[in-house]
Amino acid sequence: MQPFRKLFVWQKAHTLALSLYKTTRTFPRDERYGLTSQIRRSAASICANIAEGCGRQTRRDFARFAYIALGSASELEYHLLMAADLGILNKECYVPLDSSVTQVKRMPAGLIRRLMTDNRCQIQYASTAGSGLRDSSKPARSQRRLSPAARCT
Repeated sequence: MQPFRKLFVWQKAHTLALSLYKTTRTFPRDERYGLTSQIRRSAASICANIAEGCGRQTRRDFARFAYIALGSASELEYHLLMAADLGILNKECYVPLDSSVTQVKRMPAGLIRRLMTDNRCQIQYASTAGSGLRDSSKPARSQRRLSPAARCT
């Protein structure tokens, strides 16, 4: 089991989800069960799937949940576009949120690549910088089956 709270991808997705919860408070009441709900659920789903993947025992299972998180990010991207096109979300709010979603979408894709290709990799934690891989000069702490890897209101 891996500590999902330390994963950089989870932290970025969580920050985005919190930002979107605040942003959707300003949406019309008649969208409460429409776009507001869909945006909130897809944003939370990104974080939840990364967290669940961290709790799995194999790299393949972790990658499967990262794929689901990537799908939720794409869904979120569309819902934000729809809100902007309907005039519910103004351009000043949409542009930074869309940029954040795009950034978050790249992270699970990189995570999946690392999980599926390099058995020696360690996924990037918030305190680590760089490509997301551990420094190979340092001994790997774990040789386990699983190596983890805009506010507008």
